[in-house]
Amino acid sequence: MKSMLALDQGTTSSRSMLFDLEGRPLGSAQREFPQHFPQPGWVEHEPADIWESQMGTVRDVLLQTGTQPNELVAVGITNQRETTLLWDRKTGKPVHRAIVWQDRRTAGMCDQLKARGLEKIFTSKTGLVLDPYFSGTKVAWLLQNVPELATRAKKGELAFGTVDTWLIYNLTAGQSHLTDVSNASRTLLFNIHTLQWDDELLAALDIPKSLLPEVRPSAGQYSQTDPQLFGAAIPITGVAGDQQAALFGQACFKAGLAKNTYGTGAFVVMNTGTKAVSGPGVLSTLAWQLEGQRAEYALEGSIFVAGAAVQWLRDGLGIIASSGDVERLASSVADNGGVYFVPALVGLGAPHWDAYARGALVGITRGVTKAHIARATLEAMAYQTKDAIVAMEGASGLRLQELRVDGGASVNDLLMQFQSDILGVPVLRPKVTETTALGAAFLAGIGAGVLDQATIAGRWAVDRRFDPAMKAAEQDRLYGTWKRAVERSLKWVES
Repeated sequence: MKSMLALDQGTTSSRSMLFDLEGRPLGSAQREFPQHFPQPGWVEHEPADIWESQMGTVRDVLLQTGTQPNELVAVGITNQRETTLLWDRKTGKPVHRAIVWQDRRTAGMCDQLKARGLEKIFTSKTGLVLDPYFSGTKVAWLLQNVPELATRAKKGELAFGTVDTWLIYNLTAGQSHLTDVSNASRTLLFNIHTLQWDDELLAALDIPKSLLPEVRPSAGQYSQTDPQLFGAAIPITGVAGDQQAALFGQACFKAGLAKNTYGTGAFVVMNTGTKAVSGPGVLSTLAWQLEGQRAEYALEGSIFVAGAAVQWLRDGLGIIASSGDVERLASSVADNGGVYFVPALVGLGAPHWDAYARGALVGITRGVTKAHIARATLEAMAYQTKDAIVAMEGASGLRLQELRVDGGASVNDLLMQFQSDILGVPVLRPKVTETTALGAAFLAGIGAGVLDQATIAGRWAVDRRFDPAMKAAEQDRLYGTWKRAVERSLKWVES
């Protein structure tokens, strides 16, 4: 049976999934890898851990399904975005740990760029805000703070890449230094209107252009894997950042269609068609580009902490034994008991963009139990999603009619019902919730010439629909209290 291999490299784990040409999952393998926190607000990964865990899952899923290399039509890649790597072009060895998208070490640098009056230039060209989230200031920090890197970069000895680029480089035994438009659009270095690396932005951050990979469409011919890896050379024909891949996997091909992925963070993305739309609090980003076609754009609300808050309940507070226990615990109480949790554990993303916000647990009384805190943690995901959607609707003039959901927490029925209630629109959970990997496979299928968008749209199917049941007055009361709680967390630490 012919199949498509999707490499889904995430923040806390790597996954590989096989899909048949109908988009049906055939097998999946996943491996976690270590997280490193060298200082408060710093988050790093070992590049070798990223590569080795990803390849381990490939071996696992091929063995699990009995798939032979000649049965693989194409490889698609999707990845944690903005995470920043530098390596030696000759040896392929990293020169520093990867700086993860969650890392906040460049908050001061972003403040300095704003003070120089540069934010408007960056935003107009990239659709992004000056925030430590994005790759550009991470690259600049490495060049400024790690001895000899700036000199070596100017000599052309180093290569920069986001995780997709790192995987492609290793998959091709160092022969290809490539990225796609969606990942490039998250670097603060790429002009989303001209679809080119921007010399003015590179100069502002003092980053040599020689560091950068070649940018390609999200679906098309990239390269082939090194035959020694799988026993055959497999075409790499699809690449997209994880949230854009999920939007594609959810078949959100028309302007106004939106999805939310509940993972380590939560990412609300709305298709805006072939026009880049901008507005306060949300990002304008490239959704994807298919080879030979115009690029398509999206609005994005990036929520830094979603599932990571549940992990904190498990690992930090110890009030649940496993992440899957949170729904049962939260369901044991009728409501949140007046407790609101603002999970600004690494600052706040959309629509606040406050690197100095910190987590807040408010409304605590003697009657509050760990169950109320668990429920408040789930509700925080829904409230943050609404914050982002309100900003998107204001920016685009589009009114959300439904929200398509995916990611680990989308299987939580309590959360999905509350999300529908607080938004006042239906929430649709598809039959295949691993839409990030599915989107990578679909892009690879299009790039390989075995799929098209119309076929994909026709195969998207709903598993469960959640309709709003909350009265408008109660929705307004709860959301209004949430906004008061958020105010308590803003600008908590001094710059």
